[in-house]
Amino acid sequence: MRKVWVVSGVGAGLALSFVALLVVGTYMVAGNLANGIGKGAVGLAKGAVPAQYQNLVQKWGNLCPAINPALLAAQLYQESGWDPTAKSPADARGIAQFIPGTWATHGIDGDKDGDRNIWDPADAIPSAATYDCTLAGYVEDVGGNATHNMLAAYNAGSYAVIKYGGVPPYSETQNYVKTITNLSKSFARPVGRVSPSRQAAGAISFAQEHLGEPYLWGGDGTPEDGGRFDCSGLTKAAYKSVGVTLPRVANDQYNAGQHPKRDELLPGDLVFFSDDLTNSRAIRHVGIYVGGGYMIDAPRTGAVIRFTPIDTPDYFGATRVTEDGAKALAQG
Repeated sequence: MRKVWVVSGVGAGLALSFVALLVVGTYMVAGNLANGIGKGAVGLAKGAVPAQYQNLVQKWGNLCPAINPALLAAQLYQESGWDPTAKSPADARGIAQFIPGTWATHGIDGDKDGDRNIWDPADAIPSAATYDCTLAGYVEDVGGNATHNMLAAYNAGSYAVIKYGGVPPYSETQNYVKTITNLSKSFARPVGRVSPSRQAAGAISFAQEHLGEPYLWGGDGTPEDGGRFDCSGLTKAAYKSVGVTLPRVANDQYNAGQHPKRDELLPGDLVFFSDDLTNSRAIRHVGIYVGGGYMIDAPRTGAVIRFTPIDTPDYFGATRVTEDGAKALAQG
């Protein structure tokens, strides 16, 4: 459990006032920030891809113009959550969830060890990228966005994309394209400033109302939980109060938006902590940033929801929650 210090002797009313001042002060300058993540070569956000797969995703994600490392990462996360032992009821296997028949045609020996192993990420990740690029080649003469057409071909088949001259009018396919496209933003390294969330103030207000309440492991704030929360239960409830549905656990919440740098944080950003600073799947704690280097979090059993600094050695990074990013996770 992470160890942090707290401002001692601060009553609930004074703490609320202090938080409010930090929030107001930070939002006064928020309007001066540039929007968007900019343009340029696509890299991977810090720790978004587990360290053992990062080089593979970065390398093979640049295989053809229709894909990029963040898009490939989004597909792999969507398919298996980075689990190389995953097996679906439909017999899709491994980190890239290939059906054996598809693997027989499109699987490659990515690590050049003489074996095409559907369970080995060193083969499956290159095969996923190669398959994407093969599909992109099938539909390269179709007008419109080449990446969207490739994703649509992955979901509905290249014939449907060619028949309709782009993403076909199937709700499942359209949702798949939108989901992967939106989710890919959470894996991309930001370029320049990341725009603030419109729901941030409401999420902070919700968290403020629960300052001083006891922590409960697994708590979602329900009547059965006595209204108590654990760390990710609090952040999920805070954003639910403003109409944004987050995943339940902290390491999935990390993928609900883009990742501002430490000096770009704004109130409402989720801040994350881990003992492994290279791997977002190892994240074990989350809080809501309120400005001035502080967050509101539900820390541990025996403690209360409180106002506490974020600059500790286990600080992992941050996520600026977006509706599209959260919806992409919900559809996964």
